[in-house]
Amino acid sequence: MLVSAKEMLNKARDGHYAVGQFNINNLEWTKCILQTAEELKAPVILGVSEGAGKYMCGFETVVGMVNGMLKGLNITVPVALHLDHGTFEGAKACINAGFSSIMFDGSHYPIEENLKLTTALVNTCDILGLSLEAEVGAIGGEEDGVVGMGECADPAECKMIADLGVTMLAAGIGNIHGKYPANWPGLRFDVLESIKKTVGDMPLVLHGGTGIPEDMIKKAISLGVAKINVNTECQLSFSAATRKYIEEGKDLVGKGFDPRKVLAPGCEAIKATVKEKMEIFGCIGKA
Repeated sequence: MLVSAKEMLNKARDGHYAVGQFNINNLEWTKCILQTAEELKAPVILGVSEGAGKYMCGFETVVGMVNGMLKGLNITVPVALHLDHGTFEGAKACINAGFSSIMFDGSHYPIEENLKLTTALVNTCDILGLSLEAEVGAIGGEEDGVVGMGECADPAECKMIADLGVTMLAAGIGNIHGKYPANWPGLRFDVLESIKKTVGDMPLVLHGGTGIPEDMIKKAISLGVAKINVNTECQLSFSAATRKYIEEGKDLVGKGFDPRKVLAPGCEAIKATVKEKMEIFGCIGKA
C-alpha cells in the first residue's frame, strides 16, 4: 500500500540520513527501483513529473501500475508515489488519481501567490493524509540550451511557506537539474544553514541529486536534508547500457531483439545506480 512520505522523512531527519526520490518513466524504471528498495530494505519515493505522467497515459495509469507492482512484487518497504514539480492543476489531478504525496512548485510565482496556492493544498492534503512538498527559490537547470545556476532561496520566504504546515520544503541552494557544468561553484551551505535555522524541524529536499559530489551530499544531509531527488543519473546509466547492448550487436543474435532482452542491461544499470545512491544517502536497512 502506498504511504505518505511524512513518516519516512521525519525518521530520516532524526536519523541523519536521506530517503531517495527516484523518478519513474515507464514499467521497467518502476520495477527496478521497487525491487532495489525491497532488496536493500530501504524506504523509497517514486517521483512522477507531469510530462512523465502524460507519457505513461495519465496519472491513473501510473497509480494502477504502481499499486499492481506493490502487490505483484510483494513489496514490504514504505513506498510513496509523489508528483514532482507539479502545477496547481497537476496537484489536484494527482490527488484525485490516488497519489500519496504531492509537490506543488510555486517557486516561479510571486511569494504571495505561492503562499495562497500552497495554503489551498495544505488543507486538502491534511484531510486526505498525503504529504506535501513546496518549493522556494528556483532550482537551476538547462532550459533552451542555457544552463541556469539556480537561485538561492530567501530564508524568510522559506519560513513563510514552512509555517503553512507543508511536510517538506525544497529550497534552492545553488543546485540544478540535469548534468552540472564544469564551472559549477557547488552547493551554498551557508544558505542551507540559514534556511535550517528559520524552518527548524522541517525536512528539507535537495533537487538535482545527479552529479553532486558525495561529500557535499553527506554535508547537506548533516544540515537537515532528508530527501534527495535523482533522475538524470538513472537515465544516463540506462541509455549507456542499452547503447552497449545494441552496439555489440546482441540484438541480432538469436532472440536478442526481444524487448525484454534489449531492456535488461539498462534495467540492471538502473538498479546499480539506485543502490549506489541509497548507500550514499544512508537509507539502506531503514525501512
